[in-house]
Amino acid sequence: MFILCYVVLALTFGFTLLTTEIAIGRKTGQSPLTAYEQMHKGWGGIGVLACAVPVIILPYYCSIGGWVLKYLSAFLTGHGAQAAEDGYFTGYITQVGQPIIWMLIYVLITATVVYKGVNKGIEKYSKILMPILFVLIAGISVFSITLKHTNADGVTRTGMQGLAIYLIPNFRGMTVKSFLSVVMDALGQLFFSISVAMGIMVTYGSYAKKETNLMKSINQIEFFDTLVALLAGLMIIPAVFAFSGGDPDTLQAGPALMFITIPKVFASMGMGTAVGVLFFVLVLFAALTSSIALTESAVSTFEDELGWDRTRSTILIGCIMIVLGSLSALGYGPLASVTVFGMQFLDFFDFLTNSVMMPIAAIATCLLVSRIVGVEKIEEEVTREGQPFRRKPVFNFMLRYLCPIFAAIILASSVANALGWIAM
Repeated sequence: MFILCYVVLALTFGFTLLTTEIAIGRKTGQSPLTAYEQMHKGWGGIGVLACAVPVIILPYYCSIGGWVLKYLSAFLTGHGAQAAEDGYFTGYITQVGQPIIWMLIYVLITATVVYKGVNKGIEKYSKILMPILFVLIAGISVFSITLKHTNADGVTRTGMQGLAIYLIPNFRGMTVKSFLSVVMDALGQLFFSISVAMGIMVTYGSYAKKETNLMKSINQIEFFDTLVALLAGLMIIPAVFAFSGGDPDTLQAGPALMFITIPKVFASMGMGTAVGVLFFVLVLFAALTSSIALTESAVSTFEDELGWDRTRSTILIGCIMIVLGSLSALGYGPLASVTVFGMQFLDFFDFLTNSVMMPIAAIATCLLVSRIVGVEKIEEEVTREGQPFRRKPVFNFMLRYLCPIFAAIILASSVANALGWIAM
């Protein structure tokens, strides 16, 4: 059910916000901090909010990136079996030293790539990493589907059975509440997956040439983002299903799946160490591409608006990543007793950005375009040089009505859940 909702929302909600932000970026030629103000005086707050999102996401993202590096090192050094033991993950994140050390290494890698600049850094590394990333995802996905495992009771589970669970929607027992919960999860994932409402796509648009076919670029982003997201689930779900006895609870998302369940799956395989290395290399590549994009968005803002050079901007963002990232890295250990709305620092930063700031930025962007400057301004930018806009009816309807409503629902339900008013 989640996959169906995600695909439908990607083709409607995601497409609309993606188109709007890239068009604003190219039309103004400005970073997010000033692009919205240039669209209409008095609406610059959207840019400030959007620029703040990457700065808050990056630190906790680097903390999670440190977890990935830790697990990759464990499999590389032949300690994958220990990483699969009960209590390994909890024991690691509750320490004082290691979470900080691995986070610092991850920050250094990210900052080094960004420091080299867009052309020498992001584009150069992306041309190498992205094809490798795609090949690894496809390869492990095929391998995952072909897996077969017989447990101690003689029951055989296969990857194909897991594939059916993953791809075929199951409406049995579906209630209004459970359906809304799935939709909210899909919307939340979509925000982060396509990088909207965080300034990145406005920055991307500001770099785009005037003769660039925006629809072609947007369709490519939309297609490959959805494809990679589907393949990511395809390489995980069938394998977890086959080696976990078919327990649906083991297929739940989150850190438990990535750092507890999956290492156990690898430990059950004959080639578990090799597959584990490939898997965490893959996850590391995917994480780095995201953190590099987030860092570039923040660094470019300081460069464009404050006139700082790349060195100074990167150092400042790096310091913010380290300081706030340390709170996330220590939030389950020495700082476990310090919570915000009952959440550890990492969970709170994730809630603040994904469930509050990004929906607010999305709502404000929709209102700015549909009620203040007019949808026609975006249409003019998309159709520049006579380029076609075949999905214009979908764009208009979503931007005027459904997009702000969906974003408002995410905001309201997330805040209500955090305050204990409702249980999601």
